Amino acid sequence: MEKFYWAPTREDRIGVCTGIFRTDHVPPEDIVKLVDTFPGQSIDFFGALRARVYDDEVKKWISSVGVENVGKKLVNSKEGPPTFEQPKMTLEKLLEYGSMLVQEQENVKRVQLADKYLNEAALGDANEDDMKRGTFYGKAAQQVNLPVPEGCTDPNAPNFDPTARSDNGSCLYQF
Repeated sequence: MEKFYWAPTREDRIGVCTGIFRTDHVPPEDIVKLVDTFPGQSIDFFGALRARVYDDEVKKWISSVGVENVGKKLVNSKEGPPTFEQPKMTLEKLLEYGSMLVQEQENVKRVQLADKYLNEAALGDANEDDMKRGTFYGKAAQQVNLPVPEGCTDPNAPNFDPTARSDNGSCLYQF
């Protein structure tokens, strides 16, 4: 099988979006406006946009019956499965949801860039070998040969030693 890369034209995108929103009765001029407002988005974006409107209807239903009653309403309910009215897809609502999706995409990109930066920063991958060996932490103290005693590290004990590096079991408690 050969790979095929499809770069849809504006007309292709309008045609696909017309199909996506066909049962929602979105006027053709609104679809054109939607495609033109979000020119860099993939076709999946418009499907996600439509799904977001329907998701809100489900959220409203859950809110109306209460989260604790959802299971009773869905499983073996005497009332039958829930029914929903088809939501009205207005251009204003679709543009609002589209802007929200774009903002979410930007947030994801920002987080991914921050993660990439942190992973590649001096305290990230550069010291990974030392971290695995357990020799990364405490190097400064090792270089100047400072004595770090063991002692009681429990601040609630009367013999608490704030300079102790590990609890040696010497903590005393008065009962």
